Amino acid sequence: QAQLVESGGGLVQPGGSLTLSCTVSGNFFAIRGVGWYRQAPGQERKYVASRAFDGWTNFADAVKDRFSISGDLNNTLVLQMNNLKPEDTGVYYCHAEIHHGDYTSLKDYWGQGTQVTVSS
Repeated sequence: QAQLVESGGGLVQPGGSLTLSCTVSGNFFAIRGVGWYRQAPGQERKYVASRAFDGWTNFADAVKDRFSISGDLNNTLVLQMNNLKPEDTGVYYCHAEIHHGDYTSLKDYWGQGTQVTVSS
């Protein structure tokens, strides 16, 4: 099993910055990728950004010029969010794809979620 622990988030004014962290731990074979999704009130959960085991990093069009990822996939990954907008408001969930046993077994894990509110 794997565990995801998130930290960060909070309340910020438009144009401000916030940082989210996600730490993956547990007993497993390997990590395929780690990323974030967000869910605004009354909406479905949507993809934000991710980093794969080979370093390939991807961002949703809505955030690609404002968000960045740093850190270590096998330790703590950090999502830096700059120039935040009210539409960035929502609960942000860390997501990980984990191999168990070998590379043919893959399972999804989710963090507990952290609130990000962008408001003046």
